[in-house]
Amino acid sequence: MSLFKKLGLLSTSALLLAACGNEEADSSADTADTANEETSSQEDFHFEIASHTTPMVDIVELVTEELEAQDGYTADLLTVNDNIQYNEAVLNDEAFASFAQHEPFMELFNEERDGDLVAIQPVYNAIVGYYAPEYESLDDIEDGAEVVIASDIANMARSLFILEQHGIITLDGEEETFPTLDNIEENPHNLEFVEMEVSNTAQGYLDGYDMVFAYPTFIEQVADLTPEDALILEDDPDGKFAITVVVREENADTPEAEALKEAFTSDKVVDFLDELSESGHLERAF
Repeated sequence: MSLFKKLGLLSTSALLLAACGNEEADSSADTADTANEETSSQEDFHFEIASHTTPMVDIVELVTEELEAQDGYTADLLTVNDNIQYNEAVLNDEAFASFAQHEPFMELFNEERDGDLVAIQPVYNAIVGYYAPEYESLDDIEDGAEVVIASDIANMARSLFILEQHGIITLDGEEETFPTLDNIEENPHNLEFVEMEVSNTAQGYLDGYDMVFAYPTFIEQVADLTPEDALILEDDPDGKFAITVVVREENADTPEAEALKEAFTSDKVVDFLDELSESGHLERAF
């Protein structure tokens, strides 16, 4: 073989080796870039947590502090104005989670909106009950008394369950989860029911209704009352109506959801809940 041909073969081989080397280098670079992107994505996760009113927003503020103390997480409270927006925010991926409702309320939202929300961590059970401007005991209930109950299906059921627990009405048992006024079988006092949005029921106390169903937060804001002032209180030993952390189903088993659960059960949150528990506002659910 001539020298020129040998040189030609050598040049071709060198070019092939160089090309292979460049491809391997490019491949390694691509792999490194991908790894860096994945690492960056994992390290830069931002939580938006939707909530509505105290003490829920106060708890979320503590949770955001806990999350931001961890490497790679930032977090913000997304405050909404009603009991629909926080679920819509999670459903539309405008928020990673919400903290504003009990599981039965979430289930009804899923039915109405074909949603995929799931409850991942119960946090506390609000001590709800009925407040009466004039009555001192159940013996004072008059025939035809006007009673304010919640208008949404989940909290209406809760309102009616409390009345049944205290023997004021009897439900027919046909609807075990979400009874309505149609399920009242016995109403010996001929109570007249007035439906209001759950965050407005406490206002009924000032408006002169005989009995009003209310959450402790709202009755304190409106009338400066606590559960100690209630005529009757709910008995919910199973925590069916515990306020819980809610996310989309596809996010329920992620590391981010796990970090969220840890933050909602952190020492800071425990201390805050236990303080409110001492005043009778709630019971911790974990």
